[in-house]
Amino acid sequence: MTDGFSASGSAATGLLGATAARVAELAGQLGLNRTEVFDLQRLSEQSGAPTDVVRALLEGRPAGEPDLQARFLQRFDLLRRTRLKPNGRRYTQQEIADGAGMSRQQAGALINGDRRPTMEHCDAIQRFFGVHAGFLTAADSDALTGALQRTEQRLLQDLAGRERQPATAAPPVGDPMERLLQDHGVRGIAWRAAQLPTDKHRDKVTEWLDMLLESVKPSEP
Repeated sequence: MTDGFSASGSAATGLLGATAARVAELAGQLGLNRTEVFDLQRLSEQSGAPTDVVRALLEGRPAGEPDLQARFLQRFDLLRRTRLKPNGRRYTQQEIADGAGMSRQQAGALINGDRRPTMEHCDAIQRFFGVHAGFLTAADSDALTGALQRTEQRLLQDLAGRERQPATAAPPVGDPMERLLQDHGVRGIAWRAAQLPTDKHRDKVTEWLDMLLESVKPSEP
């Protein structure tokens, strides 16, 4: 195979397990369904590893395609099946060739496994399909770890966004005064009233508030 590719992925086992554990913990904090977070089909499409390999790796069992040429063909086929045109159809060999800057014959040879890809081929195909660098070549355990790390980043952002939201307690459902203050903003009302020039004007505000309160009071049975 072309120099520059690494077929070693056994060292990633510990990192994969640690990443999966962190993702599971974040999912729990966010109240998410773990089955959805660890959806095998989604992780397969994001990593390029087949679903059975994803399942085995998540269960801590050794799995994955050790041969880089075979792995490249698996990933290329997955891209063609899952990254479709806006009309829902697959890209043709000619469209892939044009988008990746190669001849149709070169694209066909790569798709059929008749030609070994170079780093330049892989980079061009990855850019065409809009996937990250290394998608076509990374060892399955490394690829799955990367997919989970991106999931972890997204969950961390969701958690940070939730923690930034103000924790305001909802007023009692049947309390019209609390609803009025919440709907109109007691500070805003007080500030505007303070700008009025005379007590007469402020009395008008009080009268208006009394009328509004009367209109939102629950009717007597």
